[in-house]
Amino acid sequence: MALLGRNFSAALRRTLGRAGLVASLVLAASASAQANTLVRVSTTFGDFTLELFDDVAPVTVRNFLNYVERGAYNGTYFHRLDAGFVLQGGGYRLIPYEGPLQVPADPPIVNEYRESNVRGTIAMAKLDGDPNSATSEWFINLADNSANLNTQNGGFTVFGRVLGDGMTVMDAINLLPVFALGNVQSQIPLHSTGESEELTVNNFVTMNAEVVQRYSAALAVFETQTGLLMASVDGGATLGAYSVNLSLQPQLPGTVFRLNADSLVRLAIRPIGMATYADNKLRIPTLEVNENGNVRVLRNVVLGLTDASQWLFSLESYEP
Repeated sequence: MALLGRNFSAALRRTLGRAGLVASLVLAASASAQANTLVRVSTTFGDFTLELFDDVAPVTVRNFLNYVERGAYNGTYFHRLDAGFVLQGGGYRLIPYEGPLQVPADPPIVNEYRESNVRGTIAMAKLDGDPNSATSEWFINLADNSANLNTQNGGFTVFGRVLGDGMTVMDAINLLPVFALGNVQSQIPLHSTGESEELTVNNFVTMNAEVVQRYSAALAVFETQTGLLMASVDGGATLGAYSVNLSLQPQLPGTVFRLNADSLVRLAIRPIGMATYADNKLRIPTLEVNENGNVRVLRNVVLGLTDASQWLFSLESYEP
């Protein structure tokens, strides 16, 4: 086991250096080929990554990123599931004891329809009869909807696509029953409702969205460029399972991460190999480290909770 030095990034660079020049060049080439902006979305049923079409729909992409970058989608839920058709989100978050709260919307944007609404693409929602009315809401095409959505209302602007096997997340949500919450939201996908008539935020399919530097299907990823650590964590029967993000705190001595409270997404699943939290220790069996396109896997990473009031975790050990 290698004990931590004062500078985790420097330690990672040394570790990555041992991976070999050839591997580094291959990974760097792969990273450079992925030029479009990537957004990792963590949901109740797992993570998926979006590749945004920066050049095809620049206004729409910039609009979407404005919401992502200020955390506007964090804690929101999918409010419309039309099974086998679309899954829609970006509009509301649930406030306990109050109800749905609409995401504050930026001014509407111009329609940029160019790409077809095929399965696995993300497109902007808009008002009927007004092509240039899209604001915060978007949807994932669960099927090939090109015959319908390419011609309606000036065409629905596709501005990205789901990468890898990310559509398995959407397919899982697609199987959920839908319920009505008032007159506005009549197709909300809910899970674990049982026989109770009282809904909580835990019944909704919620999300968190972050811009990332590289696509990865790994359960735990650390990006040195942004200092962001993303992981799925099992806290046991008492705490439950969550998707969480932690940010590196370079101004603090040692290697310290702060858990971002607004990134918490309660999970309805427990994937094999996810991190665990017990006895004030966050244990990550496998952590994929991305340093500007060079990738290395660290094992048995241990972070200890050192300041509960600030949600600070200090890196204690890892195996290169």
